Amino acid sequence: QVQLEESGGRLVQAGGSLRLSCVASGLGFSNYAVAWFRHVPGKEREFVTATTWLSDSTRYADSMKGRFTISRDKTENTVLLQMNSLKPEDTAVYYCAASRSKLVKIIPTLSSDYGSWGQGTQVTVSS
Repeated sequence: QVQLEESGGRLVQAGGSLRLSCVASGLGFSNYAVAWFRHVPGKEREFVTATTWLSDSTRYADSMKGRFTISRDKTENTVLLQMNSLKPEDTAVYYCAASRSKLVKIIPTLSSDYGSWGQGTQVTVSS
């Protein structure tokens, strides 16, 4: 099965930068979408960005475009999320997730389309 583990979350000042990482296992030679979602207690998980494992396509939520960058390294089985110009509203638990589909053509943005999840890493942005 697919297993994911996020790390890198911490307290950072508004305007600062942070890099999150997701180490994935079980993706193999399949074109999973590997996504970052974020969650605030009491609210639904929100799509942030995603990349496809083999074809290296990307998709971003509009609010993150220009500030966040996703990348992946197949050799090291890692997906990175570079976050710049952080805002207090970016405060959340950030989760790495892999799609249910193994042959993604269009990257999905709904959490229900993702079947494997990491444990989450806390990002707190202070003002």
